[in-house]
Amino acid sequence: MGQTYNVLTENGDTVMCSLKGLMRTKNVSTTSPVVVGDQVEYESSPPDFIISSVKQRKNYIIRQSKKLSKQYQIIAANIDQVFILVTISHPKTHDTFVDRILTTAEAYGIDAHLIFNKVDIYSEEELDEVAERMDVYTTIGYDCKAISLINDKYVSSLKALCKDKVTLLCGMSGTGKSTFINQLIPGTNRKTGLISSAHQKGIHMTTFSEMMPLPIGGFIIDTPGIQEFGIADITKYELSQYFREMNKYRANCKFNSCMHINEPGCAVIKAVEEGDIAFSRYESYLSMYNNEASEEKRY
Repeated sequence: MGQTYNVLTENGDTVMCSLKGLMRTKNVSTTSPVVVGDQVEYESSPPDFIISSVKQRKNYIIRQSKKLSKQYQIIAANIDQVFILVTISHPKTHDTFVDRILTTAEAYGIDAHLIFNKVDIYSEEELDEVAERMDVYTTIGYDCKAISLINDKYVSSLKALCKDKVTLLCGMSGTGKSTFINQLIPGTNRKTGLISSAHQKGIHMTTFSEMMPLPIGGFIIDTPGIQEFGIADITKYELSQYFREMNKYRANCKFNSCMHINEPGCAVIKAVEEGDIAFSRYESYLSMYNNEASEEKRY
């Protein structure tokens, strides 16, 4: 039995389709030729419906596949914005995870919002960490919100942002994606999971990506909890241009080919040393440069 896809038609019906045979060999470097958010054309081939073509994507969020190191997974396509759910604990979301998603969103012109969830359960020390991390990202121009998704008053502003847009929810398991969808779409009753006491990691409650229409207009895309986010489709030579704060200083580097690693006269490194660029962001840059970004595009 081949892979099947639920296609939402123009009149609001859902049609189950399979792939036309030849499509399976296209884009062999990605795990699937059709992804959530794709606009497709389909045809009737009794007793089935067949996806015959995929329209050109305006953008997408892509990551390196964890299990297939030479393949890449497009998480979703044709996105207006991404909501990155961040938690300080239960489970802890690391800066490098956030920065990899932001870098990919920046590369494809996708608006990104950081949602710091679970403020109702944090200690004073953890709330201070929320404030510090929010300050890093708001300083460089990202919209940040500190909320509790179990409290309706915090959710109204997020609902307004989702109206008439395609929004991708991204975050580790246990950060609150299912809780947010239950708030957006009354009656959905998506399962919410517990946090592993041993490892403080969320338990996967969503097993596949799904795009759902919103009562207020627009769509929300729910994805399985992502524990790792490997960079793909970005070379090490272009990586720094997707760090907003580095763009203010790159032109002042002594060498035009400066990679901001250990070159003399590097304006970016100087900005890090003087505190004008957050060290956590620079650490994320080095992580991607050394371990993730390639010398040529791989997709």
